[in-house]
Amino acid sequence: MTARILLIDDETAFLEILAERMKARAMQVATASSAQEGLEKIAAGNFDVVVLDLRMPEVDGLQTLQTLKEKYPALEVILLTGHATVKESVAAIGLGALDILEKPADLDALTEKIQIAQAKKMLIVEQRAQARVKEIVVGKGW
Repeated sequence: MTARILLIDDETAFLEILAERMKARAMQVATASSAQEGLEKIAAGNFDVVVLDLRMPEVDGLQTLQTLKEKYPALEVILLTGHATVKESVAAIGLGALDILEKPADLDALTEKIQIAQAKKMLIVEQRAQARVKEIVVGKGW
């Protein structure tokens, strides 16, 4: 299954290059140049993974990550940063980020993390579906 990815980064040149490189690896990629635009696209679309810049103007990656995890707990998030501190990295993992990678991200490493994130999301969705089926069966008395 092709991964559906949303890239959120305020550096548009980096965003475009990364999107093209990921599309060349047969991924479905959408982009957003701000946290707000990203949140709007997530609300309107269906993504497996969000690749999110840690440092952005207005709303930073940690705030965006927190919002994403509150609204869409099954959505996997990978953070990219050019200058993360240990404190920020620990905070990001504590908020539910799958991982933090340094910019410029090695595309093989990022692809591997995306595959892990996609598999994790699929497992969560499957578990929820099974729980829902169980609720229906118990509710019907079958």
